[in-house]
Amino acid sequence: MDFLNFVKSFVVYVVIFAFSVQTTLGSIACENLNKDSCAFAVSSSGKRCVLEKNVRRSGEEVFVCSTSQIDTNKLASWIETDECLDACGLNRNILGISSDSLLESRFMQKLCSTQCHNGCPNIVDLYNNLAVGEGVYLPSLCQAQGNIKRRGMSEIRSSGYIGAPGPMVPVKFMVDGSLAMVPSPSGSC
Repeated sequence: MDFLNFVKSFVVYVVIFAFSVQTTLGSIACENLNKDSCAFAVSSSGKRCVLEKNVRRSGEEVFVCSTSQIDTNKLASWIETDECLDACGLNRNILGISSDSLLESRFMQKLCSTQCHNGCPNIVDLYNNLAVGEGVYLPSLCQAQGNIKRRGMSEIRSSGYIGAPGPMVPVKFMVDGSLAMVPSPSGSC
């Protein structure tokens, strides 16, 4: 009888231990993350982690991972993969969370790529929320990005002119495919 009680107690302790280890290992606190895993991570509570740079009195720069007040509403306990960062045009050294990159066409091309948009839900969710905060819808931005790229290429192919802000400048293609500027008719260039 004593042996049976011992086995029951042992099983109960093992089950409790297993659940506590699983909970501990699955928990992510932004403050415990290092510089190489902080940016684009999500804590167990669903808050986004943010990489910040502090400068000590000695002038030494120290990177600190903090919990932001931004909820993901969808994800928790997430550390973004290097593959997604590459696919979406991001890197681990980005400080803070900002919508400024939505104005950069190269970043938008990467963010709107099929590889990023379909394979990296954390990043797409973040930038979708940032775009909404600016009064824009990310899929509309991506569609506009694609339309601009297609329109720009068709203008170059159809007219021989490169359409850009400022004066129109005729171009001539060289035999090797490079562009050569055509002198201005007025002689001022």
